[in-house]
Amino acid sequence: MNSSTPAAMVRATLRLQFRAGLTLDDATALVPQFARLGISHLYASPLFAARPGSTHGYDTVAHDRIDPALGGEAALTRLADRLHAHGMGLILDIVPNHMAVDAHNAWWMDVLAWGQASAHATWFDIDWHDPDPDLRGRVLLPFLDRPLPEAIVAGSLVLRHDGDGGLFHIHHHEHRFPLCPASYAGLLAQVEAPGALLAAFTTVAVRGGPGAEADSALAALRHWAATQRGQAAMARLATLHDGCDPAGRARLEGLLAVQPWLLACWREAAMRINWRRFFDITGLVGVCVERAEVFEAVHGCLFSLYQRGLVDGVRVDHIDGLAAPATYCQRLRARLDALARLRPENALPGAAIYVEKILASHENLPAAWPVAGTTGYDFMDQVSAVLHDARAVPVLDKLWAACGPEARTCGLIAREARAQLLAEGFAAEFGQLTRLLATALKARGADCTPAGLRMVLEAMLVSFTLYRTYFGDEAVQDHAEDGAAVHDAARAARSRLGAGQEPVLDAVLGILSARPEQAPAPCVRRAEQAFEHLTAPLAAKSTEDTAFYRYARLISRNDVGSDPARLSLTVADFHAGCAARARLHPDAMLTTATHDHKRGEDSRARLAVLSEMAPQWCAQVSEWFARNGAQAGIGPDRIDELMLYQTMLGAWPLTPFASVVLREAWCDRIVQWQTKALREAKRHTNWLDPDTAYEEACTAFTRRLVASAAFTAQMDRMVAWIAPAGALNGLAQTLLRLTTPGVPDLYQGCDLWDFSLVDPDNRRPVDFGLRHALLEHASSFDASAATWRTGQVKLDLIRRILSFRARYPDLFAIGSYQPLELEGADRDHAIAFLRQHDGFTLLVVAPRLPLGMEVQPDTLAVGRDMALRVALMQHAGPWHSLLGAAPVEAAMPFARGQVPLVCLVHDAGGRGMP
Repeated sequence: MNSSTPAAMVRATLRLQFRAGLTLDDATALVPQFARLGISHLYASPLFAARPGSTHGYDTVAHDRIDPALGGEAALTRLADRLHAHGMGLILDIVPNHMAVDAHNAWWMDVLAWGQASAHATWFDIDWHDPDPDLRGRVLLPFLDRPLPEAIVAGSLVLRHDGDGGLFHIHHHEHRFPLCPASYAGLLAQVEAPGALLAAFTTVAVRGGPGAEADSALAALRHWAATQRGQAAMARLATLHDGCDPAGRARLEGLLAVQPWLLACWREAAMRINWRRFFDITGLVGVCVERAEVFEAVHGCLFSLYQRGLVDGVRVDHIDGLAAPATYCQRLRARLDALARLRPENALPGAAIYVEKILASHENLPAAWPVAGTTGYDFMDQVSAVLHDARAVPVLDKLWAACGPEARTCGLIAREARAQLLAEGFAAEFGQLTRLLATALKARGADCTPAGLRMVLEAMLVSFTLYRTYFGDEAVQDHAEDGAAVHDAARAARSRLGAGQEPVLDAVLGILSARPEQAPAPCVRRAEQAFEHLTAPLAAKSTEDTAFYRYARLISRNDVGSDPARLSLTVADFHAGCAARARLHPDAMLTTATHDHKRGEDSRARLAVLSEMAPQWCAQVSEWFARNGAQAGIGPDRIDELMLYQTMLGAWPLTPFASVVLREAWCDRIVQWQTKALREAKRHTNWLDPDTAYEEACTAFTRRLVASAAFTAQMDRMVAWIAPAGALNGLAQTLLRLTTPGVPDLYQGCDLWDFSLVDPDNRRPVDFGLRHALLEHASSFDASAATWRTGQVKLDLIRRILSFRARYPDLFAIGSYQPLELEGADRDHAIAFLRQHDGFTLLVVAPRLPLGMEVQPDTLAVGRDMALRVALMQHAGPWHSLLGAAPVEAAMPFARGQVPLVCLVHDAGGRGMP
């Protein structure tokens, strides 16, 4: 039963976060454990060389080698060999959109050394024609800890010569900025360097760029600098350019004035940056991977690894950051397909391509992208929403409204965040977009004032709901969704603009929706691309990194890819999403936890239970508001307090703290989360200008709560009440992830209960030894359920289903998906469907809204008779349970006294127990 589609070879993935204590050789030792669990592919975080000390790998400094800190290519080869020995493969997370701004990034340093004359000048998305005369032809480097004049006077800019590379640098704390060799003749003349050396660099200055003359001159400089006289000269140069001395200050200012870069205080980045960043992170620079030579340089090592069978698929990070995602995916697909025939005979067939893409609830993955699917944020949203009770909305809305005037709707909060970020974090990008649009409008004969254009553009941007459009991507033929999104934003903007601004709005609309086949003018295309480069980071920062920390109605819905305004999803809509995935992208990833999630999958599952008991929850919160005294100026305001209670409840341990040490360690994690949440919200404090008084008050409030015997007793009772139902929610989303159309992805450590917080908490080292021991001592599913607090029941569920998937992959890869009708008064308490292929039928019934089932706290068994029937029609027995539980009546799945998880197999071919 092997599928003919390449991606179907990816049966189940396990995401590993390398670095932070996990190397490639560490992973190699764990392969047998992962194989036993039923994993087909490891799914690795970025492995190419990253900034030294990187904890995540997304700050790449070199695409041509595996990071030596992880063991290098030799260790990767050992991992691949071990994986192949177990019939497994490797999917590698790649980062084509950006690189680290770091001295270890040779491409970037070459640009700084030579400016526009560098061979890499067009490899990064730099605006060399910035209208600011100080930046025209230069790169802004906003990395100083104070304004440039103050940094010079303070003596924090130091001139040094690099003996290995031969270049002079300006050092500022951990940063170093290379001086252009064209400026070396005048520099060396100050210390009477040898005449031949001065002549060599005079020639370099005349040529103005790199080449054989420059290489020869730098080699001569290295040789002379190593001599005793040269070393003395280097020391003398540093003294001559000491900013603490007036004469030295003048020399240093003169030297800096002729460099192809301009130093500035880090605070100037948001207002003046003239190169594309990753979101608003000034330490990451955008890469122009749409250029053919850049594409080859970025992917050359990857292609070699794939050709040699060391890598079997890729996950593309932040696909919406690229100028033309469809064109990129088609180019990547074509190259991997061409290399497939050159791979070793024992290599796995095909190469799956997954893309990190946030889809709105009404948005589809563009058909022009030849990929297996997304990394699963859309499924994470759907499976979370279907486990929430829509009836809680009015009650939760009332509690939320009571939190004060800032407790507004999620949509309004997101729009306000967008406007704030346009004025602050993305002011430079917004200014560039406005200038480009003004030029394009002028070329089309439209007339508008700069202020009027900014107002129109801001009104559109704050109303734009998708991450981005793809009008600038020539590989995209169908722009129906793009057009609808732009026109929706324009319609919303029109309601907030005056009648006199409508002509400008219409003109802007025409530019932003210009299609490639219309051959728009270059100025129009640049404006359109700037818009598409801005909307994605603006959406991410305003929603995930701002609104999610301001909107606290029920934070189990505040996670990546989700819309918190939509509390719940009907079972019918969940089925519709699964059916669409089976039809369009049957090999897409299904995930419920990632390295970017805001809280652990089982924390969200527990908090979802609050939607079933909204009145009781609201009463408890109201009591805490009154009793804990935060409003007396000694802690968070109501919004931050409500979010804190939910976070604590979601992450609270399943059993009371065994010691003061454990309680304080847990509290430290909450405080770390709290500080990040407060700064991300940007209401009372932020990352740039922290209000330490407010943060310290919030920390003290949190620590006082955790130290309070009365509060911890209340929290223990609350957790004892809802945690069993939360555990069933967690098992339900696990079962659905393992059995609905798509490829289940397991985030490291989430085979046991996951009550993690936002990063860095969700990237903590995993106790793989414990998981190995639990696998070695696996027992029956019922026995695991009876000790469910250990998490072994979740591990056992994963192991059993993935083992079956390994034996019958096509049942899941290409098998049909058939929603089932439920009958009876308890029909809202389950989600049921069939998967069918080649005579096999899999019946899955997952619990929903479990609090009303009277779940038994010690066994997770249903505590009452359930009025629930499944309409199976022609599918009569015998049915066999994959969970090894006691036989159940397939048509009446939730029996009193049994754990309400059903996964039954029917074999029409009489081939026996699967």
